[in-house]
Amino acid sequence: MSQPGLGNALLLVGVVLTIHVAFSTYEHLSILKALDRTDEYIPLDMVLEAFVAMFVGIVGAALKTPELKEISWASEMKSRSIDEFDSRMGFMTLNHRGTKLFGDAAMAQ
Repeated sequence: MSQPGLGNALLLVGVVLTIHVAFSTYEHLSILKALDRTDEYIPLDMVLEAFVAMFVGIVGAALKTPELKEISWASEMKSRSIDEFDSRMGFMTLNHRGTKLFGDAAMAQ
């Protein structure tokens, strides 16, 4: 069941968390660079925040999606008539065997 309101809210929270963790990581790395300590890792809380943001964003996107449509022959036949299927304009042959049987004389007429 699709819940677009909750999905929108979770998607927004996921985006805000992602922007926050990106800015925090940038600030942390710039401070480490200024202190000449580039061998240190990103703190665990920032890594966890990134994973939480990704998870919340995925759940929000999943809740925001509309209901799935049935894609079967029977469901297609419900919306169309038999005349539409029998017309087969895609299978119309405009290049027939006349040129093979009668040569270029058939094309000249």
